[in-house]
Amino acid sequence: MNERILVVDDERLVRWSLRKKFEEWGYCVMEAQTAAEAQERWREWLPDLVVLDVRLPDGSGVDLLTQMRPELEHTPVIMITADLQLEDVKTALRTGAYDFLTKPFQFEQLRVTLHNALEACHLRQEVETLRQEVERHAGPLEVIAQSPAMIQLMEFVQKVSNSAATTLLIQGESGTGKDLIAKTIHQTSNRRNKPFVAINCSAIPETLLEAELFGHERGAFTDAKALKRGLLEVADHGTLFMDEIGEMPLVLQAKLLRVLEDQTFRRVGGLRDISVDIRVIAASNRDLEQAVKEGRFREDLYYRLTVIPIFIPPLRERKEDVLPLAEFFLRRYSRRSQKSPQALSPEAQEVLLRYDWPGNVRELKNAIERAVILEDGASIQAHYLPVSAEVGSLPEPFRSPASGWPTSPSALAWQRLPSGRFLPLLEIPDPGTSLEDIEKALVQTALQQTRGNQTRAARLLNISRDALRYRMKKFSLGEDHSETSETASL
Repeated sequence: MNERILVVDDERLVRWSLRKKFEEWGYCVMEAQTAAEAQERWREWLPDLVVLDVRLPDGSGVDLLTQMRPELEHTPVIMITADLQLEDVKTALRTGAYDFLTKPFQFEQLRVTLHNALEACHLRQEVETLRQEVERHAGPLEVIAQSPAMIQLMEFVQKVSNSAATTLLIQGESGTGKDLIAKTIHQTSNRRNKPFVAINCSAIPETLLEAELFGHERGAFTDAKALKRGLLEVADHGTLFMDEIGEMPLVLQAKLLRVLEDQTFRRVGGLRDISVDIRVIAASNRDLEQAVKEGRFREDLYYRLTVIPIFIPPLRERKEDVLPLAEFFLRRYSRRSQKSPQALSPEAQEVLLRYDWPGNVRELKNAIERAVILEDGASIQAHYLPVSAEVGSLPEPFRSPASGWPTSPSALAWQRLPSGRFLPLLEIPDPGTSLEDIEKALVQTALQQTRGNQTRAARLLNISRDALRYRMKKFSLGEDHSETSETASL
């Protein structure tokens, strides 16, 4: 998108000559001949630079600059005049004017001034973008890929990031790292020096989401006291990452489709089309194809997004990445907390590899962070991992019935493994009974015995409450076992 210049001067010939030269140099030009008209165009058009005459029929250009500067503080302004007054120059420069030129113009000087003003503005924006990126990332951006699936994925990501594709869709379970892949695509593309803007479509109320994305004109609604650029404008020349795209209302889906097709949109309450050059990366942990069948997601938008689909496999399907990821998080959190754990014990490694990680990389990261906080030794021990109970450790010692633990290993026989953990020896059921059937029956029994109290049921099963809730959702047991008695037991 070419830079936009607003020329404000009451002399038609001056405006014409400036427009002709600016367009010859490749700029887009808008004109205004009064302070009132300039104020309206300035707010509506949001120019990249303003050439402003000091003397206007209905006021002073310096006063206009003073009025508009707080609202549009990053727009460079070049003041022009035929009657140079020192006080005007001092006031304008103090207010934030970039430079002051006198009529008649030397066009080559004007051209250099325009270029320098716009270049300085771009540099400020890039510095601000980099500052935000530094603040956003606690550590270096790094994707751990040792499994064949992730190596193949990252090779594909590298091809996509350098392509001309302006629309991508990342799909995967919650916690697989969709946002990390989106940032990687941006940072390895030719847009890396431009903004990376992220929005979670499920975290913003429907009534505010449209204004957040598209921006709004002053007076578009009750609280719109000033013009606001939307995230689409903020991300111009960069990347807009739209997480949880499946939660976007159908009405906004139609408007987003137009942006993807035409790279144009209108602000809320606006009458003018605004052009942008952006790459949109959408992400979802939902089955969008199923959502299309159910009428909850537009079919045309789905096919527009899936021109280049990217699927991140869950962690349970790429166990080769578990230990490298765990060691990466261990180094990160040990360094941050200035604590000693620098390795994972063999037992801890075995626990990590045997667990299925329903919460994916996010759950692994949280497990390692917790273990680093609790461990005072040189290596992480298995009992500090919150998932250790998931792979067969026996609670020791057993507590009283009032606390929720059984007083003995119940009717089960137990075998001790070389690692020191215990596994139950169960009577094998009739042929045709699946492990999932047995697991479901155990969860149902625990919930029935505790009258739906999830905390106590999780203790009976020797798993975390989150793990219990995962299995309740997996087996559709949430409807019959509510949290009604949960609060009293906490």
